[in-house]
Amino acid sequence: MQSFKDNPGRNRRHSLWYERILFSRSVNLLLGVVLCVILPFWFFRDSFATSPQSATFITLFLCAAALLATVSVVRQIASYPGARSYFYILPVALVSFGLAYLVAYVVNLPVLESVVIVSLVCSIIYCFAGSYVGIKYQSRKLAVVPFGRISEFCVSSDIDWRFLETPDLHSMRVDGVVADLRAEIPDEWQKFLAECAIHRIPVYNARQIHESVTGRVHLDHMYENKFGSLLPREDYELLKRVFDVIAVLLVLPAVIPVMLVTAWLIRRDDPGPVFFNQIRMGFKCKPFKVYKFRSMYVNPGTTFTAEGEDPRITRIGKVIRKYRIDELPQLFNVLQGNMSLIGPRPESLSLAEWYEKDVPFFHYRHVVRPGISGWAQVEQGYAAEVEGMTKKLEYDFYYIKHFSFWLDILIVARTIKTMLTGFGAR
Repeated sequence: MQSFKDNPGRNRRHSLWYERILFSRSVNLLLGVVLCVILPFWFFRDSFATSPQSATFITLFLCAAALLATVSVVRQIASYPGARSYFYILPVALVSFGLAYLVAYVVNLPVLESVVIVSLVCSIIYCFAGSYVGIKYQSRKLAVVPFGRISEFCVSSDIDWRFLETPDLHSMRVDGVVADLRAEIPDEWQKFLAECAIHRIPVYNARQIHESVTGRVHLDHMYENKFGSLLPREDYELLKRVFDVIAVLLVLPAVIPVMLVTAWLIRRDDPGPVFFNQIRMGFKCKPFKVYKFRSMYVNPGTTFTAEGEDPRITRIGKVIRKYRIDELPQLFNVLQGNMSLIGPRPESLSLAEWYEKDVPFFHYRHVVRPGISGWAQVEQGYAAEVEGMTKKLEYDFYYIKHFSFWLDILIVARTIKTMLTGFGAR
């Protein structure tokens, strides 16, 4: 094997110094402050010659803080599988600058409003430009050690996989090396991996890479997480409950008229009860009654949901299912504490028992409160068969393992998109 002293580690870093500067977070933030905060003020400096000096410093500080918040939040959300930064730039920027201006207004601080508006516009343009450059020129390149089940994990088209034939990078430019660390790796390849780590070239377990790309935790290596690593954060669990109650109380005034109209349409379409109540498996495997708008005829015949066109579903039922309106009564389940706004979807007791026989670790998904929407729903849509349920369970375990505020925000954003597009309707 060629010595690392001659090539791979050091030459790799020297040859890519300009790329590291171009994509450096510190450099990007500094450039953003110059272009989006200082430059707008400099452009309007003559208009504010008579303004108090305090207004200048306060405006610059608030704009810089809003820009920093925008970049940080977008990066945090975009770090999750399948999340594209450009989709969240505009709403995050509007909220960040809006909150900054609201704070100044409430505290009665002097601000230069024109500078804030121009800084907002410049920040949005700058972030979109950075997102475009990142997508076009910053594709992730990973070298692959060809042993074990590596071909099962290195399949994502978003990554430039570079399979190695010999334990040497030569002059190859890579962002890291991927290996199936559970496989039997020859001694010369193990030495190669050690040399990579010594020269600060990241070495990744193929299973972790697969998880970060797909957003799923493979069931066949659940034991690698030792269950303890999948326990949700208790501090966020408490805050999440507070957020749920506040959010429901805020949206109910707007949602109740929609619910009343939906109830009237259901009765008009097919006389009978407006709601469909069912006992489902809940938090810590405790059964509870879930509320939904009825979307089927009163006497539909069979009780198992089929794919495609279903004659048991009413005309209004097709609409409320497609846009998730049938789930709105579950806001009252949230207030009762049986559910959360975000979490794994609760299953009926019969289905839970059926899945438990065929899907390992199924009951572990009840370690968190079930939700109206969840990671599996926005990623996969509706699944009923065992194979689809196994994949859904992998998404649920990813959510539990990465249980956090930002992942919930991402799911909320995707749920809104789902309601607008009808993705995953059943």
